[in-house]
Amino acid sequence: MTDLSRFSLEGKVAVVTGGSRGIGRAIALGLAEAGADVVVTSRKLPDLEEVAAEIRKLGRKAMPIAAHIGKMDNIKPLVDSVMKEFGRIDILVNNAGCTPAMGTILDNEERLWDTIMNLNLKGLYFMSQAVARIMKVQGGGSIINTASMDGYKPEPYVGIYSISKAAVIMATKSMALELAPFNIRANAIAPGPITTKMLDSHWVHLPEEQAKAEKAEMAKHVPLGRIGEPDEMVGAVIYLASDASSYTTGDTILMDGGCTVASPEFVK
Repeated sequence: MTDLSRFSLEGKVAVVTGGSRGIGRAIALGLAEAGADVVVTSRKLPDLEEVAAEIRKLGRKAMPIAAHIGKMDNIKPLVDSVMKEFGRIDILVNNAGCTPAMGTILDNEERLWDTIMNLNLKGLYFMSQAVARIMKVQGGGSIINTASMDGYKPEPYVGIYSISKAAVIMATKSMALELAPFNIRANAIAPGPITTKMLDSHWVHLPEEQAKAEKAEMAKHVPLGRIGEPDEMVGAVIYLASDASSYTTGDTILMDGGCTVASPEFVK
């Protein structure tokens, strides 16, 4: 028989970066519902405090910490604060990321490259390093990175973003390989089009009706026929965070409604 208690996160401490809204918020609340105490971090404390209040209503401990993961001097104080409060970190969800900025390979500037790479890749890598050192001492843990379907199938005019997410997938594999001897697993999820402010940034410059029409057109190109919701990312994260995935590492779960397996004729 399947032991569903293996999905429980009771007694575990999770850190979710980019946890104030969208996918990060949904993940933070989902981990709390599964039994974890949750630290949420992003740049704006008021937004984090709202999420923390929701976590506490679920009966779990919550700690909001304002930090910019793309700035290296923010990482150690963040991790130190978590350890001072909880004494351990069992789960790290690297969800913080930049909104894809529209621009061509011929026109993008170095500043844009640095902004995206510092948060999507460099910050993720060194946040993972800091937490993995703790997990090694305590005997294990789970690192979960948020990649993107764009890491498999580049989207026009968001090349730097796509490159960064492809790198996240490889970073996940490298972490999995090197950290396996310490019982630290590293996996990723790769969302497709999900209803978030990040997705809405594609149309924020358009009149409301035109934006609505273009969003509906995008949904037609998804094999499942719709744009996903943040809550639909949560189940996979709970699986990867829990003992139910104890033999899973180095994997990336595509959660894109079938976009990456659709034929070119379908997505035109």
